[in-house]
Amino acid sequence: MVYEGPFAQANEQLERVFDAYRSRTIKRVFYVACGGSSALMYPSKYVIDREAQGITAEIFSSNEFIHRNPRSLDEQSLVILCSHKGKTPETTEAARFAKSKGALTVSLMYVEHAPLADESDFVVNYSWISAGNMEPHPEIMNYAILYRLTMGLLYIKEGNKKYEKLLASLDHLGTVFEKAMVQYADTVREYAEQYKDESIIYTMASGANYGMAYSFAICILMEMQWIHSHAIHAGEFFHGPFEILDKTVPFILLKGLDETRPLEERAHAFLQQYGEKTIVIDAKTFDLTGIDDEVKGYIAPLAMNFVLRMFALALSKARSHPLETRRYMFKVPY
Repeated sequence: MVYEGPFAQANEQLERVFDAYRSRTIKRVFYVACGGSSALMYPSKYVIDREAQGITAEIFSSNEFIHRNPRSLDEQSLVILCSHKGKTPETTEAARFAKSKGALTVSLMYVEHAPLADESDFVVNYSWISAGNMEPHPEIMNYAILYRLTMGLLYIKEGNKKYEKLLASLDHLGTVFEKAMVQYADTVREYAEQYKDESIIYTMASGANYGMAYSFAICILMEMQWIHSHAIHAGEFFHGPFEILDKTVPFILLKGLDETRPLEERAHAFLQQYGEKTIVIDAKTFDLTGIDDEVKGYIAPLAMNFVLRMFALALSKARSHPLETRRYMFKVPY
């Protein structure tokens, strides 16, 4: 496929990063960001955990990354950072800190020029559009770029053959989103009306899907809707959190296609037995035509996130609470 415009720019940026991969030893990856940008990193760490032969990965909140000062951070480290507008102070400082340790730093952002770019060895710009709208370039959306950086590393350093399958599958992501938009259009509106007056909504998932549950809890429900929430790992549900469940407590459960689906299935069975207000987004309901079977577990969370963003917009309209509303963020000193 011949890429033009944003495609060409992102591909050129990625190729420069890949050249850097080839030129140095990389033994570990640190994913470093804050908030929703941090949530983006979870699926890619899952890929490393599942696919890497020797390379390891960790996720850090930007400021803790600096203060914890991992002893293994050195010239054989790759640090992948993300900040939507490239202005997050903690992430910019984390990039500077990582470079001081000799690490290779690669930063993702939506804008081309920002403080984070100035402190990074390489920058890759991703495509983005607001919740509820069709992503014009899903092949280079933030999650896709992270997957390409991650799987590209495994391909270059360890010969992982799934990289080409990932690329081919990402070319079909737009069609997957279009079908999901039609499939879930009425459902998200119904859910929004049903749950618009709730003061608390929990989210739950595991594996590659957990980042989506985390992002929806902290970014959409808490930040953008002022609804109390917490992202519960499906594997931790039965070790404390399930005691909060009764028929009045809402849950959003994500069921993916990766190896941890049995954890989500177990949680679902309990929610069905003892709860009543449960929203389930099951990746088995998506039409994933064109997605290679070997990477469906990695691609499914992107489709779930797309549907969650549809629900976010519908919920904001039902509550007359725009997603852009803030009390503190960017308004008061912090």
